Amino acid sequence: MINEEESDSQKIFSITELNRIVKNVLQHNFQVMWVKGEISNFIAAASGHWYFSLKDSEAQVRCAMFRGSNNKIDWVPKNGDQIEVRGQVGLYEARGEYQLNIEYIQRAGIGALFEKFNQLKNKLEVLGLFDITSKNSITAYPSSIGVITSPDGAALKDVISTLRRRNKSVSIIVYPTLVQGDAAPEGIIKALRIANTRNEVDTIILCRGGGSIEDLWAFNSENLAFEIFNSTIPIISAIGHQTDFTISDFVSDIRAATPTAAAELISENLEQAVLQIEAYKKSMSTIIIEKLHSLSQKIDVYEKRLVSPSEKLLMQLEITKNLRKRLKFNFEKKLEAYKNKINGLQQNLLHLNPNSVLLRGYSIIFDQNKNIINSSSKVVSDDKISIKFHRGSAQAKIIDSLIDNIE
Repeated sequence: MINEEESDSQKIFSITELNRIVKNVLQHNFQVMWVKGEISNFIAAASGHWYFSLKDSEAQVRCAMFRGSNNKIDWVPKNGDQIEVRGQVGLYEARGEYQLNIEYIQRAGIGALFEKFNQLKNKLEVLGLFDITSKNSITAYPSSIGVITSPDGAALKDVISTLRRRNKSVSIIVYPTLVQGDAAPEGIIKALRIANTRNEVDTIILCRGGGSIEDLWAFNSENLAFEIFNSTIPIISAIGHQTDFTISDFVSDIRAATPTAAAELISENLEQAVLQIEAYKKSMSTIIIEKLHSLSQKIDVYEKRLVSPSEKLLMQLEITKNLRKRLKFNFEKKLEAYKNKINGLQQNLLHLNPNSVLLRGYSIIFDQNKNIINSSSKVVSDDKISIKFHRGSAQAKIIDSLIDNIE
């Protein structure tokens, strides 16, 4: 029992203070947690906040999801939905009621599906189905494009309208199939096999519009993943929205954020192509004109050097005539020089000819051995000699010889 004096000394809390203390205790002792249950009493307030109760067969708890958090959710829950929420235990102080302040919400079972998705993703990654080196190259300018999707879906309309707008010349072949439900994976596999067997398109766009993880689950099929991996035709995966990812996205050759993005990725804008061709044409024309001008200048230079055959013949005849004149002149000049030289040599021969000397009154004396005697020292008295005159000869005998000392 608390006596009166102790009661007087204890603090008395206001309701506000009490609720604040309880709120702090709840927030500090309960970490963020996942809770599942059924929605009831759902209210979407004008402020953008959501208020509802989450219940199971034996109990319920009030929940609040504020606008900043529920703006990230692409669907609106309703009463009776089985959901899973991530949030923190708190207290609404004004009424003293504890509640769950929710950060994220998903349909019940998504957690298990996501775990199944991760397990398959890890398995296929280890097997090499996502290996970048195994992916096919996408044709830059395809002439035909295959589209595997639902024939009634908005995705097909978006792809066709985008392709037609960007390149009217491209051929589009649709391989219709279910893209949602239990039969969808086999339908998509069949469409892929037909496309590969016919081999009539350059690239395949595998697409569908957005939806929940359950709506897109057909594209998380292991069999479909192997079919995409074995395709000989390049595949662009465009499943759902930018934030959606499926196994097909990872195993395909390229992933596009949306079906429209896939069509833009594979189709070269015709206008840009025309402008580029015009730019190339202009550049080529400039190069050709400059080349022609250069060649024309060369032709003009060669034309100045070029003469007609008759003119060339006349020029050669004139050159030959001049050469003949020069040859004749040089020959005659050389001949005259040789004649003069011969005359000079002839005169020298005449002067040196012994007969010419003898003609002038000289004679040649030989000893008995027919040796020329050119000195009196070579003879003695009684030597017989022969004397040769210009005409005729005589025999003589030396009576006496005198030695002339004059050199």
